[in-house]
Amino acid sequence: MRKRISIKALQAFEAAARLGSFATAAEDLGLTPSAISHQVKILEEQLGLRLFHRVHRSVALTDDGRAYAAEIIAAFARIDTATRNVTTTGSGTTTLTVRSMPSFAAQWLMPRLGRVKEIHPAIDIRLRASVSPIDLTTGAVDVDIRYNPGPPPAGCVLELFPDDVIVPMCSPALANGLNPIRKPSDISRHILIHSEINIVGWRDWANRHRGVELDMERGLRFDRSFMAINAAANGMGVCLDSLLLARQELLSGRLIIPFPTRGLRAQGHGFVTLKSTANLPKIRLFREWLFSELEAGRQWEDEFLSSLNKSA
Repeated sequence: MRKRISIKALQAFEAAARLGSFATAAEDLGLTPSAISHQVKILEEQLGLRLFHRVHRSVALTDDGRAYAAEIIAAFARIDTATRNVTTTGSGTTTLTVRSMPSFAAQWLMPRLGRVKEIHPAIDIRLRASVSPIDLTTGAVDVDIRYNPGPPPAGCVLELFPDDVIVPMCSPALANGLNPIRKPSDISRHILIHSEINIVGWRDWANRHRGVELDMERGLRFDRSFMAINAAANGMGVCLDSLLLARQELLSGRLIIPFPTRGLRAQGHGFVTLKSTANLPKIRLFREWLFSELEAGRQWEDEFLSSLNKSA
């Protein structure tokens, strides 16, 4: 006979596992810590498993508890999503909430949102730009586009973007000014623009070009790529950034790559969703569209660099 598990006990366990504390879980559910502890104990007895190590006033998941928590947290998140979807007002529309790094949101995603709407008119996209990754189990966000994502959190799946191609870029006026930029060593006579949170920086570029002397301590520093790219487009110096993010400026001619280069490659962004919601139609359709666009962009990057090298 199948075991009947207490829903109240599961709810207490989910909150305690997600928040890492009986006291915080109690606040979340409007209960007392002792009530959370009691419900977790009931669940442990029903399962015949120890889910938490209890040490003084702190608790930590056991190996069994950690594995069980990943599934239960994802299941509760799916219930929350289903509830929000079924209670959404409107005629046949659904909202997809996407959290993205600010530079990817501003430079890549926002200019293409109209294209998504044309292809999938029933999906309304709500875009949130922030630096900190979000806890998807809260149900507030459907998709988290992370930079340098690392392993996916428990209960989540990660699909990596194609590698970023990182190249020096500057305005045409700077490249053709009093100190022209025609080869890597020419950069040493110009202001460096640093994107401080990028995986790849000028020091990595200098390691590739050991004959070029760069003053790493000087220059303009920004903690967002879109600001570094904009500064370069306005002739303030030479930035080292991603073709993915600078495509608009390169196509418009506001930025150029001043000399032939293969570029540095780095794994940049990743697409993170809950396992339990990854195949929801709105998420699946958005993921398919996004990766199709990224693949087209990768092909453009290869052709763009190839044409640059051939014309040199």
